[in-house]
Amino acid sequence: MTSIAPPISRAGCTSDRETRSGEKPQVSDLNRGFRNTFRSGRLSIGLVAPIEAYPNSSVPALERHVERAQLADRLGFAAIWVRDVPFNVPSFGDAGQIFDPFTYLGLLVGKTQRIALGTASIILPLRHPAHVAKAAATVDALSGGRLLLGVASGDRPEEYPAMAADFEQRGALFRQAFEYIRHMAESFPTVANTFGSLKGGADLLPKPAAGRVPLLVTGSSRQDTGWTAVHADGWMTYPRDPAAQANIVRVWREQVANASLMVKPVMQPLYVDLADDEERPTPIHLGFRAGISFLRDHIAQLQDAGVNHVALNLRCNRASIEETLHRLAEELLPGFHTGEGKYKDSVSD
Repeated sequence: MTSIAPPISRAGCTSDRETRSGEKPQVSDLNRGFRNTFRSGRLSIGLVAPIEAYPNSSVPALERHVERAQLADRLGFAAIWVRDVPFNVPSFGDAGQIFDPFTYLGLLVGKTQRIALGTASIILPLRHPAHVAKAAATVDALSGGRLLLGVASGDRPEEYPAMAADFEQRGALFRQAFEYIRHMAESFPTVANTFGSLKGGADLLPKPAAGRVPLLVTGSSRQDTGWTAVHADGWMTYPRDPAAQANIVRVWREQVANASLMVKPVMQPLYVDLADDEERPTPIHLGFRAGISFLRDHIAQLQDAGVNHVALNLRCNRASIEETLHRLAEELLPGFHTGEGKYKDSVSD
């Protein structure tokens, strides 16, 4: 199978598209987590928190959640992703990992060594961007540059009146919060919008480990794709069959190429209930129940489609979580985290 998308390099992102000076387009090393999650011509595999099965409830038990994050780190998964779910809305059906994402990541910083720590995703219109920027920079600095900051506009209308926010204006609020966070990585920044005004007389500390935190936009976040192609460092899209995903990724690549000289990665989640290989694959919410062979082939097709990272969600998994993590590490990861794209720390601990 041949990839239809430009490769993403180990030390950033490169493409075969040439600049007028003959140099190849590239993305700088945004930080350690970005570098180890998005690789040249490869796909990496991560996990969605909580690393737990809770198929019959919207609220997880969070048993052994730290131990499982540490196990994922030791086994070589590329990233662990936490969600921002301010309120448990039963109609939505999932309370996420329950804990505040930045507080939880602060715990995981001290309990893990190399795994990237991602948010999927912080609801920007419901938080002041100064608080988001400071919390994100703190996690990034304390972890040695392992934070991947996924952001979104939010899709649960019940949360907005609880915070006196306008659901219909979430697209505009998202853009302004995004702009504010970008400026906070600067020294004594200048910014003025709905969220506040700074004119270079104050600075926000700490600064991110590598100068700025990678910002990945989820879905549309109420923006046109041209805006996202210009402003985001990467894109989180939703699960689709590989052929449909290939078309979506192709359009994204084209828009990014038209907008900048940088190549930007694409990632997606995938719900998996790991079964024996003898069992026939069956669909579940945003994924499937299947054995390793089917899962490996499916992810290989996503890699060929240009997807750079898949975050596995084990919420519907029937087997032991620890047993499943070991099986995935032994039978799935080697096919994607070896060779040119082998997952290893490029920063000495």
